[in-house]
Amino acid sequence: MNTIQVSVQDHIAYITLNRGSSNAINGEMVSELSDMIKNLEADDQVGGVILTGKEGFFSAGLDLIELYTYNEEQIRQFWKDFLHMVSVLAGFKKPLISAISGHSPAGGCVLAICSDYRIMAEGKFIIGLNEVPVGIIVPDSIFHLYAFWLGQGKAYQSLLEGKLFRADEALSIGLVDEVVAPNVVLTTAQRKMKQYIGLDWTTWQQTKLNLRAQLLEKVRADQNATLEVMLKQWWAPSTRSILHTIIQNLQKKANV
Repeated sequence: MNTIQVSVQDHIAYITLNRGSSNAINGEMVSELSDMIKNLEADDQVGGVILTGKEGFFSAGLDLIELYTYNEEQIRQFWKDFLHMVSVLAGFKKPLISAISGHSPAGGCVLAICSDYRIMAEGKFIIGLNEVPVGIIVPDSIFHLYAFWLGQGKAYQSLLEGKLFRADEALSIGLVDEVVAPNVVLTTAQRKMKQYIGLDWTTWQQTKLNLRAQLLEKVRADQNATLEVMLKQWWAPSTRSILHTIIQNLQKKANV
C-alpha cells in the first residue's frame, strides 16, 4: 500500500494516512482505504479501527493538483469511488474513531465525520467543509453526514459559507468530541476504543447500525443525478479558474 499504513494490536486496527506531507486524497488513497476498511470489517480478530494522520495534518482534503489534470472519465470515476468510500466508512459496523492529528478541511473532514468519535489535536488546526468557495458542489450524502453531527441548520449555514472551524469551535458545535494536546491524540483514541470493544461486540455493532439506519439510507442512495451536476460545475470556467489559482498558491508554498 502506497498511501496508508496499517497495523493491528490488541484487537485494534490502526490506519495511518501516509501520502506526502499533508495526506492529500487521490484516487489511489480512496481505493486503498475502501479496500482496507472492507477487509478489517470481515476480520473477526479486529474489534475496531482508529484512523489517524501525521503530525500537523490528518488530511488536507482532495489532492486538487492531481485531480485538476484528470480527464472527464477519470474525474467521473474518482467521484464515484470517493462517494463509495464514504458509504463504506459510514457503514462500517465496528467502532471507528478518528484521531485527528492536525488540519482536516474538506475531504479530511469527510473522513472524520464518517467515524463514531473524533478526537482532535488542540492548537491552530482547522476542520470543516469548505467546498463551496472552491467551486465544488457538496453531494447530498455528505451533507447528511455533516448534519448528522451538527444538526440541519448548522450544517446548512456552515456549508453555504464554507466555514472552517478551529478545534475549540469544532468541539462546541459537536463536530469533534474531544480536543487534547497533540501528543496524546492517539492514546486518547486508544482509551475510547478499549471502552467500545470492552462491550459485547454484536450488541454494540447492531446498535450502531440501528442508530445509523436512516443516515445510511441517504448515504447509500443513488448519487448519479447529483454527480452529473457536480461534474458539470467541475468543468465550468469559473471553477477551473478558482482551482487554478488555488493550485498556483499551493505550488508556491511547496517551493518556499
